[in-house]
Amino acid sequence: MASVARSCTRVASSATAASRTFTSRTAASSTTRRACARQTFQNSSRRGYASGPNGASSRTPYIIGALALAGAGGGAYFFLNNGSLLQAREGSSGETRGVFTPTKDDYQKVYNLIASRLEEKDDYDDGSYGPVIVRLAWHCSGTYDKLTNTGGSNGATMRFAPEGDHGANAGLKAARDFLEPVKQQFPWITYSDLWTLAGVCAIQEMHGPVIPWRPGRTDRDVSMCTPDGRLPDGAKDQSHLRAIFGRMGFDDREIVALSGAHAIGRCHTDRSGFDGPWSFSPTVVTNDYYRLLLNEKWNFRKWDGPKQYQDLASKSLMMLPTDMALIKDKEFKKHVERYAKDNDVFFQDFRDVLVKLLELGVPFQSKPEDRMELKPTIIE
Repeated sequence: MASVARSCTRVASSATAASRTFTSRTAASSTTRRACARQTFQNSSRRGYASGPNGASSRTPYIIGALALAGAGGGAYFFLNNGSLLQAREGSSGETRGVFTPTKDDYQKVYNLIASRLEEKDDYDDGSYGPVIVRLAWHCSGTYDKLTNTGGSNGATMRFAPEGDHGANAGLKAARDFLEPVKQQFPWITYSDLWTLAGVCAIQEMHGPVIPWRPGRTDRDVSMCTPDGRLPDGAKDQSHLRAIFGRMGFDDREIVALSGAHAIGRCHTDRSGFDGPWSFSPTVVTNDYYRLLLNEKWNFRKWDGPKQYQDLASKSLMMLPTDMALIKDKEFKKHVERYAKDNDVFFQDFRDVLVKLLELGVPFQSKPEDRMELKPTIIE
């Protein structure tokens, strides 16, 4: 199945324009990608999907924590709160190498390794770890509370229980384990930066828009774990969505734009309790989620699991109550209709809101204009 998926990706890639930006995507190329992805998905076997106390951070101007030990070289890296790293020793002689400041090229190398692993490791849902990597980036960022300025991607506290054991994070160990070899090869990058960079990589490698990204997150200890209940519950309605996303600082348009990530991935009964994919192209980022919401007929699935919707035509797709809330609420629905009509408009808003999500609560020393666009490895 993986070879079929890669063949379809190549067909879709050759049908698109040479430019990588979201504005260059034509209706024809989107149709080609959907057709290939639908065929691949329908012919594939189904596997499985992954759906605190406050504390002041240290402000010392010196070394604030050892990040990791390099492999065979024995070099240790320490994070400085100006965004640089100190390589403490190298080789058996233990000489000091001085301050190492990662450049865009260094982050591109990290990106490329993640992309390579996404291509090579096809033993996950529908042949790709991409969707669960996006889920990891989203869940480590979506714990932010604007009133207390706690949570968010800064800290990577999902490494620890209890946060890693929260119900909403079930299955995300697969994503964290997938990225561990990348961390070992590039020990200077923090988990916080790695997880968010991986989310950007996964979106771009699944034919999504280019996402501007910047480093500067630090890793924190278990004392900074966030309380359970900060992430959305798919069984709830529109008032729940506004409460959860409003706590982070998102408005109705941004809520609907972020929900478009449901075009990829699937749910599992042994994790969220729900079952099935949202679209026929669960490893390709498109506006299909909105098109399906509006154009398919949906009814309640008759089964022993939690309340969810099933499409009448194929009976192979699902929607959660929170998904259906987007077309039941008239303020949400107008944005669903706008994104269903124009994939480029969706990509524009999705890009912007994802940048905002991944940066919530991060005390960057860099400026927004310092964000970098890392080059995708797929050819379009």
